Order: sequence, then structure tokens, then C-alpha cells
Amino acid sequence: MSQKIDLDHGRFRQIIRGKIKQNLRKYISQGEMIARKGKDTVSIPLPSVDIPHFKHGDKQQGGVGQGEGDPGDALGQGEEQPGAGQKAGDRPGDHLIDIEVSLQELAEIMGEELELPRIQPKGTEKIVAYKDKYTGIRTTGPESLRHFRRTYRQAMRRQIAMGTYDAKNPIIIPIREDKRYRSWRSEPLPQSNAVIIYMMDVSGSMGDEQKEIVRIESFWIDTWLRSQYHGIESRYIIHDAMAKEVDRDTFFKTRESGGTMISSAYKLCAKLIDDEYPSDLWNIYPFHFSDGDNWSVDDTHTCVELLKKEVLPFVNLFCYGQVESPYGSGQFIKDLTEHFDEDGRVVTSEIKGKDAIMDSIKEFLGKGK
Repeated sequence: MSQKIDLDHGRFRQIIRGKIKQNLRKYISQGEMIARKGKDTVSIPLPSVDIPHFKHGDKQQGGVGQGEGDPGDALGQGEEQPGAGQKAGDRPGDHLIDIEVSLQELAEIMGEELELPRIQPKGTEKIVAYKDKYTGIRTTGPESLRHFRRTYRQAMRRQIAMGTYDAKNPIIIPIREDKRYRSWRSEPLPQSNAVIIYMMDVSGSMGDEQKEIVRIESFWIDTWLRSQYHGIESRYIIHDAMAKEVDRDTFFKTRESGGTMISSAYKLCAKLIDDEYPSDLWNIYPFHFSDGDNWSVDDTHTCVELLKKEVLPFVNLFCYGQVESPYGSGQFIKDLTEHFDEDGRVVTSEIKGKDAIMDSIKEFLGKGK
């Protein structure tokens, strides 16, 4: 019976997986899922899945091939669509149910749908520490790990079995055979060996819609990269004419109205890498999102030099996403393409709206670096 239940559950999960994959573009382009994110799972609203069963018709209707009508006439009550121009009724409509899916499984589904290659980490593949975890009780061990309660209980059992336990004078004296000790094993404790450095233009030309696109895309980038590494860190930089590091909430909620100097963000990114993330131990992924406006041609030249000398030599991949804005010139992506078109470490993507997020993720992560 348990095997049958497991098989049925497995088939149900495959059906759910297929529905998620079928509607993945819709889920990715909407920010609703991010609000449903738990610690390790995401709650996804799906139409309820009905188990196939026979449905009996009206007794007055007759069977197939019976009653009035001509060959070719449609069977049933008519061709009206549910809910289309009908009066209020007493029948239930379609319902949505929330299905919890782990972030790991969600990453696998996205990887299959976008045909993303597995990432081959550079440098040290894994940075792993070990910690001791208590897993049970055994009869030998150091006195520092003696389990008092288990030892006391075992001694009481022995004395009761031997008839030496006196309830009026309950003195429990453990002997060597009564002693119980905690057992342990050393478990690998994966440490962060990859860092994502998010940079975003928060100048006046970047509106709420553009920031929402960045928020959604960064969630899915995080989901994929976390499935590829045992641990990961995320750092956040915002910039207008000046750059500063902030926390995640500030990154997505900041409203500014100043000008734009992209080089300020690249300088801070280079400093973070130099100070905290040696490239022989870390896999480094800077992502920069902007609407393509920059203060001057001179600052763009400074950006190019910073990338060539202080960023690209130390990173796995540098990704620039240009979010379409009615106020941005869109020039910066052209400048990057001109200087780095042949450099496989630089990936650029034009994000014209929420529907383009999925294609942008594939452009960024499709090289498997």
C-alpha cells in the first residue's frame, strides 16, 4: 500500500512540475511569487488538479445515440462558455490551490526550461568547514560527554530488574555498564564560495517599474546560482552620481533623483572584490542594472578601464542588464558592446519589460560560467 501511495504521489508531483514548467514564463514575469517565498520554499498558485472520474449526466437526457437530433449535432447542454453572459448560478467555479515547491526544485525546472548548463566553479570548487553534530547515544565515550539522564535511567532499570531498588529510599548508584554517552559525527558545513554583487542605478530616470523588473530578475538569478553553489553571499550597491553599499531592502526601495556616474559603482565593486573576495577562493558575479544613461563620455571611458583592469580579471562573469525607460538614453549598452563584444566574460542584455525577464536570465546564465 505504501508503495502505491509513493507512486501516486510521484505522479502527482510530475503533473505539478509539468504545470509549473508550462506556465514558467508567467511566473517569472510576475512578482507575486516573490511575496510567497518562505525560507526554503515558494508557494505557487495552481489550478486544482482533478482526479479523472466518470461523470453521470442528467437522467432525462438519454444516452449517446438516443433521442432527437441529426448526425453531427453537438452533445451536451449547448455551447455557452462557463461564466460568459450567464446569470448567477449555484455551481462552483475553478479554484486555485497553493502548492509549495522547494527553491532547489524551482531552480531545476527553470534550468530545464531555459536549457541552462551546470556551472563549473573556478578556483577552489568547495570551501568546506566541519562541525560536530550529536547524533545518538552509545555505551563508551569521554566523561565530558556522559548523558546524565540516560545514565540515571539505565541504572534505575537495572536496580528494579535486580530487585535492589527501594522506593522508600531511592538511591541510584550507576555502575560502569549503566553509563551512556553522547555520540557524534563530523558533518561538512559548506561555506560561501560564491558572491553576487548587485549594482543598480537609482537616479531619477529609473522609476518604480524598472526597479520592480530588477527585483524580479535578481530573485531568479539568486535562485539559480544558489542551486549551483553550496553557499552564496549577496552584496548590494546603489548609485546615482555617487555609489554606496546598502542592505537588500534599501536596494529595492531607494528613491533618488540625482544624476548618474556609473564609474562610482564600478569603483566600489572593485574595492569590495579586492578587500574581501580573493579570486582564487571565490566565484564572483557582478550584475549591474541601469537604463543606459551616464553622465559623460569621459565617465564611460573610466568605466571601461575599470572593467578591463580591476573587475574582469577577477570575476567569473560580468552581467549588464539595461532596463528600458522612457527617460533613459540607452547608450551605455552600446558602449559596452563596442569595447567588449569579443570578451566572453561580459554579457549584456536589453530588458524591454517584464516579459523579457526570462530571455534576459538565459542570456546571463546560458554560458555556464
